[in-house]
Amino acid sequence: MTKKAITLSLGLVVMGSASFAQNLNDAKKAIDAEQYAKATSMLKSLVSSQAGKGENYFSLGDVYLRNDYVDSAKAVFNKGIAADPKYALNYVGLGKAELASNNPTGAKADFDKAIAAASKKDYLPYMYIGKAYVEQDKPDFAAALPMLQKADELDAADKDPETFVALGDFYAAQKKNSEALSNYLRALNMNEAQVRPKVQIGRMYKESRAFPESETQLKEVITADPNYGPAYREIAELYMQWANFEPANFAAKSTEAITNYKKYLDLTDKSFDARLRYAQFLYYAKDFKALETETADLAKLYPNNQKALVIQRLQAYSAAENKNPESLKLLTDFFAKNSDTTRLIAADYLYLGKAQLLANQDSLALISITKAVAKDSTNVEALEDVGKALYGNKKYAQAADVYKNAIKLNPNGKGSLTNYYYLGSANYYRYAIADQAKQNPDKKILVEADSALAFINRTAPDFTLAYITRGRVARYMDDQTNPKGLVIPFYQQYIDLVTVKKPELATQPAEKRNILEAYANLGYAYMNTDKTKAADMFNKALAIDPSYTNASNGLKALTAPAPKAAAKAAPKKK
Repeated sequence: MTKKAITLSLGLVVMGSASFAQNLNDAKKAIDAEQYAKATSMLKSLVSSQAGKGENYFSLGDVYLRNDYVDSAKAVFNKGIAADPKYALNYVGLGKAELASNNPTGAKADFDKAIAAASKKDYLPYMYIGKAYVEQDKPDFAAALPMLQKADELDAADKDPETFVALGDFYAAQKKNSEALSNYLRALNMNEAQVRPKVQIGRMYKESRAFPESETQLKEVITADPNYGPAYREIAELYMQWANFEPANFAAKSTEAITNYKKYLDLTDKSFDARLRYAQFLYYAKDFKALETETADLAKLYPNNQKALVIQRLQAYSAAENKNPESLKLLTDFFAKNSDTTRLIAADYLYLGKAQLLANQDSLALISITKAVAKDSTNVEALEDVGKALYGNKKYAQAADVYKNAIKLNPNGKGSLTNYYYLGSANYYRYAIADQAKQNPDKKILVEADSALAFINRTAPDFTLAYITRGRVARYMDDQTNPKGLVIPFYQQYIDLVTVKKPELATQPAEKRNILEAYANLGYAYMNTDKTKAADMFNKALAIDPSYTNASNGLKALTAPAPKAAAKAAPKKK
């Protein structure tokens, strides 16, 4: 709060010139446009020059409340009461401040004082009391409605459209859009030039997912008043929600959201809450570079703000996405400050896992991301990153377990074929390494590998690596003393794919090694049953790479003379 107070006071020095007309209506327009620093400067000047006018104090206190300066607001309202005891709205202001302080009993007492101070025909105290109940973080609609209805009743001549705007806000806050719309339209019928009801109507269209209608409404407002900041905020919110409902247009719509929110910030005071929402926009739009910069600035400016942990959370997320080595420290600090784990969300564990992966702590990352998936199954794709890290670090048994779990939790995910491949490949290497170490591994590992690769063969027949890896698996599944040629169908299917069905694949450098492997293994597989075919396979490999020793050694073995049989020992005489 100290930093915030300093920021505001500095703003007043800049804004406190005589360039602003000392007019209460102009100040109210600035408040409506969320230009609070400008409004504050104007109102402080009005309070100084018109010390006996209670309405000036009420408007100034209202600005302080909108910026969460509750104590300052109370002080101004009390000064207003002292200056003009018959002006009832300063009691309303005190009541609203009590609501903000979670003191509904004190608020009710102040509201009663406001009604007692006002004339019997004065609708304004009732209207503002109703608004106060609606504008809280947890609105009290039951308390608000009779106040707003009384205001409507007393304003029988329909002279103030704000009464209907207040009723519209009351219904809109409860998603009762038909009732809200009728009241906003009544307000506009009284004064077509009003901007806020039109913005609220656009907002309701957005919340009903009538996105084109909302866009049209809000663009009309911006055309009519290009300097009305809240319209840009609402159209930014519209585009961000629209982007999430149309993944194909996500990039374009989210960019429009960011552009319009920047305009909103430029036209208003760039308050902490507004900048926090902008940071959230950057997160949703996946602009993590800008998010990291924005959150670092906010963390520096508002270190003691009650929402500082939200900023730290977003700062840590963006650092992890940007692969910043500082991300693990940021997330570790964040977790340390949140000892109450009930406040932690799935994304917290997800990004902790990402940061741990970045720090090459793959086992810890697996624990964190497993927690993220347990809290929100939509994070399952992050398991693939863990599996990839474990696979890259040659922790094949762990990698296989992770990929198996990823397939189970998300069998139709966008990376499902890749998951099946890595499950098969990880199990192949797991078995091969154990076999070479003479650990007598269980062949169930090979069966699981073959099953995963067979799924790819059926689902994506052009997935070349599945045939190559399945051939490797088959080599271990075959009888090592008297091979039955189990590798033949898989390597042959691969050769058919890259030379007959899709010969363009054979020209890709990445496939050259696989083609050589396939020909050589087919050569050795045919060596005991069809020497001509075996020689053909070896020669095809050498035609591609004359230095390929596996093939040249195979040819030598084919042409080498068979070893002579050992002479039988003479039978011993009895």
